[in-house]
Amino acid sequence: MSTTPSLLSDRELEAEVARLARAEREATATLIEHLAELYGRRLHERAGFASLFTYCTRVLLLSEHAAYDRIKAAKVVRRYPSVLSMLTAGHVNLTTVRLLAPHLTRANHGELFDAASGKSKRQVQELIARKFPLPDVPASVRKVPVRSQPPPPAATSELPSPREPAPVRPPAAADRGVSAPTPPRPLVLPLAPDRYRITFTASEDTTRKLELVQDLLRHAVPDGDPAEIMSRALDALLDDLLKKKFALTDRPRPAGRSDENGDSAYIPAEVKRAVFIRDGGRCAFKGTHSRCGERALLEFHHVIPRACGGQATVANIELRCRAHNGCEVDLWFGPGKRFRQREEMADEVAATHDAIVAAAALPSEIARRDRAAWTP
Repeated sequence: MSTTPSLLSDRELEAEVARLARAEREATATLIEHLAELYGRRLHERAGFASLFTYCTRVLLLSEHAAYDRIKAAKVVRRYPSVLSMLTAGHVNLTTVRLLAPHLTRANHGELFDAASGKSKRQVQELIARKFPLPDVPASVRKVPVRSQPPPPAATSELPSPREPAPVRPPAAADRGVSAPTPPRPLVLPLAPDRYRITFTASEDTTRKLELVQDLLRHAVPDGDPAEIMSRALDALLDDLLKKKFALTDRPRPAGRSDENGDSAYIPAEVKRAVFIRDGGRCAFKGTHSRCGERALLEFHHVIPRACGGQATVANIELRCRAHNGCEVDLWFGPGKRFRQREEMADEVAATHDAIVAAAALPSEIARRDRAAWTP
């Protein structure tokens, strides 16, 4: 049954989205179940494809990443059928199955899937790091080579083995005469308990700064370990940011007369400190399902708006991320108010700009008219 989203109430729309998500999970699980059977019968080979991966991308028109995830899940389901019901119920997703697949055995698969149930990708990576720790990555700083345009593939391009489709350079892209882009490596990857690999590309200026800091810190960090230097730099940066944004300090000053004009837009430093500590440095917005908890782009929010007399007190100030701070405006003043405010502000800025331009041009225009009046 199809519905028009714009005709649904808020509650009906939420229910419909939940139903569609559930239907999508069920459809995906059903597809994986059938792919597992098709793979077992080797029907893709009878259809003229050397691998199930090529069959999925060419016949089923799946993207390379979608095909890889579903094939990996189909192979896991063939070995451990109970995973299919977990996928259908949403206890695990395709990413979780893909991450756990290399570590699954008859003895541990039940324990691993139970531990990974309901967890995010990052949490699953940390679970794997605890169960199967890797050694630390040696520190290195090297210049990233400039990649040249790859030559066109030969007519007889390699096809992946039907046992393991290649996730990085899928043959379907090569067969189409284009090179498949290499998926970006994760920025933060857990290696072992409390140990992570962090990967990023730095500019030449940043690299020179790192080398200079390594030389200046030889007395304290003889081996110039970039991880130790980065930890010290982040400590200093974090202290500076917390002091500037949230007035956190080891020696807070006594509260003074910071709001002499009665302007509740000003938030005293002691209020910022208390609110930041109380809310744990996270967005305190409580939705219909859970608290937001976002840590990025935090802002101080007046529970009772300043326009309605709300004061900058600890009881009336809470942390909000930028999205939920705007959401609170809509909840209090009506839908779309935050966007109307932006439009009105843009109109005011444009009008002020026009007035300034007109005022700047006014003396020259008067002088031109005076010269025209006295010119014979």
